[in-house]
Amino acid sequence: MSLHADARAVLSAWAAPDARQEELRRAYVAHLDAHEDGMWRGCLPGHITASSAVVSAEGDRVVLTLHRVHRMWLQTGGHCEPQDATLAEAVLREATEESGIPGLELLPGPIRLDRHAVPCGGGSFHLDVQYALLAPAGAEPVMDPDESADLGWFPVDALPEPTDEVTRSLVSAAAAAVSAHLAAR
Repeated sequence: MSLHADARAVLSAWAAPDARQEELRRAYVAHLDAHEDGMWRGCLPGHITASSAVVSAEGDRVVLTLHRVHRMWLQTGGHCEPQDATLAEAVLREATEESGIPGLELLPGPIRLDRHAVPCGGGSFHLDVQYALLAPAGAEPVMDPDESADLGWFPVDALPEPTDEVTRSLVSAAAAAVSAHLAAR
């Protein structure tokens, strides 16, 4: 199965938590149906990206990266790459590269979607598929200066500024997903 087919299957099967998320889910599937290159940054109407909130083993902290260009604290994630066979692989690769934390656990399925304008290729949209990841106990992030300007753990209920509503919404959803996951263990 190709990355495109995997993304379409994941999005087709995903049960959106509300009407706005369902509207985005349908738009993402339609985008993939209309664009065979819809996974790649060269697709100027927009392209699928994969991001995540990396939550501590206790569920009370999240890793955020200070974006080198936008100078905002954001979640880990980014563009899919040719070696990614699935969205799950893309999100794990991005989170591991950007956080420096090995052994991250991907919680099942996306937790939310976000569509936002970006300057890729002269103007486009990221159709971001967002996940929750659980860090191993005692994990410490290791900053790669090629990936970010800074990196660190922050309380899920006291994120640093500047950040944005997308990151705040993802962290809130991820903290709830991790809490439910930990309670079910």
